[in-house]
Amino acid sequence: MNTDWIKVFVAALFEVFWVIGLKHADDFWTWAGTVIAIIISFYGMIMAGRKLPVGTVYAVFVGLGTAGTVISEILFFGEPFKISKILLILLLLAGVIGLKLVTNDNVQEGADS
Repeated sequence: MNTDWIKVFVAALFEVFWVIGLKHADDFWTWAGTVIAIIISFYGMIMAGRKLPVGTVYAVFVGLGTAGTVISEILFFGEPFKISKILLILLLLAGVIGLKLVTNDNVQEGADS
């Protein structure tokens, strides 16, 4: 795995933070943290998208962010655990992993645009 994919994973992690922040922020510091997480998240995704296929980067970013947010809501905020929800998250993650596996990591900037 190269550093561009690591940027996507870190960006997705910060996506989880800012999505949770949008729901739970209630004072200046939590809103400030949410804004910082948004900036880091989108910066990482944009930087990775300069070297990797943008569609794949976005799909992986959103898929991991969605899975992370749902799992965080279940673990930390009392969202009801439903096996159907977990199975659908696993299906989503299988698609994200599949996209990652079939994507050429050596894409040159501007190639085949």
